[in-house]
Amino acid sequence: MPAAVTQSASMSMLETEPTNTDFQQEGEIDKEMQGKYLRMISAVTPVKLYCCYVLNMGLTVAVITLVALSVGKGKLVTECPGPCSPTCPTDWIGFGSQCFHFSEHTNNWTSSQTSCMALAAHLALFRSLDELNFLKRYNGDSDFWIGLYRESPEHPWMWTNNTEYNNLVPIRGGGECAYLSDSGISSGRGYTRRKWICSKPKATL
Repeated sequence: MPAAVTQSASMSMLETEPTNTDFQQEGEIDKEMQGKYLRMISAVTPVKLYCCYVLNMGLTVAVITLVALSVGKGKLVTECPGPCSPTCPTDWIGFGSQCFHFSEHTNNWTSSQTSCMALAAHLALFRSLDELNFLKRYNGDSDFWIGLYRESPEHPWMWTNNTEYNNLVPIRGGGECAYLSDSGISSGRGYTRRKWICSKPKATL
């Protein structure tokens, strides 16, 4: 091979092979690119972390709110079982438009009516079969005086508000004062001691 050709080939090889300077320049470019990427990641990461933090806080508040509402509902049900009304006094039971109070003590019919009047009420009146059935559910095995009386077997039954009884259900017995038993309405002598039921209209808010 001629010397000129050999020298030319050597020179072209030297020109195409990378030098140390080229490697240094590529390394600097790589470092510069890495820096750009790191700056991009560090700028995005705090935003993502902040979003996750806010989302977690929101979910936590939602769960606490739901638990509080569930506990609140449970409490309401516990404090107000069965047919009840917020417009009735404590220890009274609301049904329909009336409030009813079942005594724990016994007395004669007249004293029972006096006790109800002291509570701004009367011995219990019922205006429908629904109300009567409600009272029967709560009286259990005990007999309770109610607000029906008559002067004699020849006189009509009257309510304590001086209105005549419409014979919605028959009253058994030959007494002058009516009481509620587990079998319905019966009558007896007013001096017999029994528990009693008071009733009065619900208070309007």
